[in-house]
Amino acid sequence: MTDDLEALFGRPATGPLAGIVVADLSRVLAGPYATMLLADMGALVIKVEGPRGDDTRTWVPPERDGEGTYYLSVNRNKYSIALDFAEPEQLAIVHRIVERADVLVENFKPGGLQRFGLDFETLRARHPRLVYASITGFGTAGGIDLPGYDLLAQAVSGLMDVTGSPDGGPTKAGVALVDVITGLHATAGILAALNARHATRRGDRIEVNLLSSILSGMVNQTSAFVAGDVVPRRMGNAHPSLAPYEPFPTADRDLVLAVGNDAQFARLCEVLGMPQLADDAQYATMGARNRHRDALRDLLTDRLRTRGADEWFELLRAAGVPSGPILGVDGGVRFAESLGLDPVAPAGRGARVIPTVRHPIGYASGEVDYSQAPPHFDGDRERVLAWLDR
Repeated sequence: MTDDLEALFGRPATGPLAGIVVADLSRVLAGPYATMLLADMGALVIKVEGPRGDDTRTWVPPERDGEGTYYLSVNRNKYSIALDFAEPEQLAIVHRIVERADVLVENFKPGGLQRFGLDFETLRARHPRLVYASITGFGTAGGIDLPGYDLLAQAVSGLMDVTGSPDGGPTKAGVALVDVITGLHATAGILAALNARHATRRGDRIEVNLLSSILSGMVNQTSAFVAGDVVPRRMGNAHPSLAPYEPFPTADRDLVLAVGNDAQFARLCEVLGMPQLADDAQYATMGARNRHRDALRDLLTDRLRTRGADEWFELLRAAGVPSGPILGVDGGVRFAESLGLDPVAPAGRGARVIPTVRHPIGYASGEVDYSQAPPHFDGDRERVLAWLDR
């Protein structure tokens, strides 16, 4: 079977999920990010798009050869077929894809797939081994009518309220962080359900939503309220529980210090030529540093201003003190390259090769395959139909 798939789709049937078929009925970010990770792991992912295609195809700028880089970021290693669920003959093809699938991923409005017979209850009766993953904005109870946009989830979760300058307004994260975290949670749930299926021989339903995902993803900030009855406040780039843990000005530009324990603070003081601070009762422990963070910030700033950020970074790095310059995205990619992390992975072959960001997990058993570029709209219709006829 895997040899047939490789011959038909032209992609090696390798990886920890080789042999798993995913019907991807999702669009935009959270769902497509999850299904791309599954595809990178070796699953055969059929991307079922509506007549207008995934919205992100047209989210420009930026773009590459007329395609939105947003779309390109989360759709490699998939195969696209466009189908109109409102047309009976095309809906029948969707059902044939689902019949062959181990996993279905969807982010339709809750209840939106019921009229097409693609809801969990209907499919569970027909395909008891199917792992069915639903992604919503705010669940299927009181939030069923709320549209699932990342920005809304950032707003109502408290994420925006704890992000930004203390004397400024709430600020969204610079990336659709809620969608990405939700996609990761969906991936984890799918993998767990696939693992359980080996024993039970039955599938399961995975439900994730943006709000629950970010409340979990805000970890210590959410816990501050839930467990400590403390409402976190905006602190700019400072940390509520760690100091020094923020950017500091140097002779030329800012440098981040990320001191996580007392031993690191002692090493920082040695590098700065201020060893006495590590023995000072006001700064010797993390709790004390937090109580006196303003005075400590002034002392460290005065010393850090005597040299440039790059020079301090090299000295602190050599001493094992967590620190780093603030880089742009271009600098972040180049920094990863300098560390040998190879962050850019060309996806595709022949005339269509798209630079993409490398899959974040390494496997001792082998490399992730990147032989399939993000698909053109409906670009794999004939291959998918031929696969269904086998």
